[in-house]
Amino acid sequence: MFDVTIIGAGVIGCTISRELSKYNLKTCVLERSIDVASGTTKANSAIVHGGFDAKPGTLKGKLNVEGNAMFTKLSKELDFPFKRNGSLVLCFDTKNMVDLKHLLDQGVKNGVPDLVILDGDQVRKMEPNVTKHCVGALYSPTGGIVCPYEMTIAMAENAFSNGVEFKFETEVKNIEKTSNDYVIKTNKGDIKTKMIINAAGLYSGDMNNMVSKNKINIVPRRGEYVLFDRVAGALVTKTIFQLPTKLGKGVLVTPTVDGNLLIGPNAVDLEHKANLDTTREGMDAIISKAQLSIEIPFPMNMVITSFAGNRAHNEKNDFIIEEAIDSKNFINVAAIESPGLSSAPSIAVMVADIVTEKLVPSKNVKFNPIRKGIRKFREMSNEEREEIIKKIPEYGTVICRCETVTEGEILDSIRRPLGAKTLDGVKLRTRAGMGRCQSGFCSTKVVDILAKELNIPRSEVTKSGRNSILITGKNKQSL
Repeated sequence: MFDVTIIGAGVIGCTISRELSKYNLKTCVLERSIDVASGTTKANSAIVHGGFDAKPGTLKGKLNVEGNAMFTKLSKELDFPFKRNGSLVLCFDTKNMVDLKHLLDQGVKNGVPDLVILDGDQVRKMEPNVTKHCVGALYSPTGGIVCPYEMTIAMAENAFSNGVEFKFETEVKNIEKTSNDYVIKTNKGDIKTKMIINAAGLYSGDMNNMVSKNKINIVPRRGEYVLFDRVAGALVTKTIFQLPTKLGKGVLVTPTVDGNLLIGPNAVDLEHKANLDTTREGMDAIISKAQLSIEIPFPMNMVITSFAGNRAHNEKNDFIIEEAIDSKNFINVAAIESPGLSSAPSIAVMVADIVTEKLVPSKNVKFNPIRKGIRKFREMSNEEREEIIKKIPEYGTVICRCETVTEGEILDSIRRPLGAKTLDGVKLRTRAGMGRCQSGFCSTKVVDILAKELNIPRSEVTKSGRNSILITGKNKQSL
């Protein structure tokens, strides 16, 4: 019997699990995939929003600002990359400057600090590559960029080290209410729990609808992105938004925390939650809209990949964080779309407050907030490299040339708490395969390392679990 069971190991579920590990609770996280951060978390804008975009009085408006303020401390405690690079919302017509002022006023009501409106010349002094057609912008210095999957992995590892149990490849088939608790029916057996935290992302409506007559409808809203090589990463230093107009919200142009350039997303409502297709039409629209912000043409010869992520949209256009009216101790954390990543830390605190009020647990006096990430060879000085190679010789073998990832880092990613079990697992923890060649050279070497470390045949190593087989046989074996 668990005190609390969290359904979903995305950034929301893992951040909640870390917050709950501060208390003496028997907590479990269920995840249908083979690893954390396998859904929306690994495919989004990676933006920590300032908090001026959400309407005052909404959970989005409140939790965005509160969550944003927590990132500096959390990134230091958990050793994940985060940078306050600031953001700009560009205005292209003097007639629309009043709308920019509305955004500022909205941000002030939400509690966003240090907002200021700049004229076009001030914007271009800050960002020389911004279009000459920009007549002004709202500047938010507290905006930031983060690596969402490294953040999630850090949260999960720290939660695990503080006593939280994780169950992967465990899919919820049904949830049954008893007089005092719940029985979660999964593909790996029954799980009994006093309380359920529904953080299932795109499937949060499905989880709620198993136990409550108050139905939640989640609409998958696909966003497509284009990612450029790090050579193009210096095109802008701030996150560049466009002021929403009658023609739409526009798309963003931003550096990533790892130095790449990212543009997107569009927004297309879908019927199927698992549809992550990218389209030619979508890519063309993103590039065309993003080009409105930048004076010089995008270096299309430096595009290294495109990808899509589905967000959990609800017609109420706000987060749903509350106990189901007709299902005691079933806490919905649903419809967490943008700014969900920015709000994750404050969402976790809000949910923990609900849990502790109901279960009244004691504090975990042994809680350790510190987690150290994988040491990155590419960020070391030559002296540091020489030192670590003496201690761990595998750091002297570079496996991924594009991102300068060594065998030592890959071994650490597999051996550490909740370690990598797939090619994507290694990729998200080390960036092996995220560079210019998109794993064209390093994938076979990573497969060999995984097979040896996991003590499985190379043919059983997958890209991301389930049926994502990489090797089906030997070349010319039938000849």
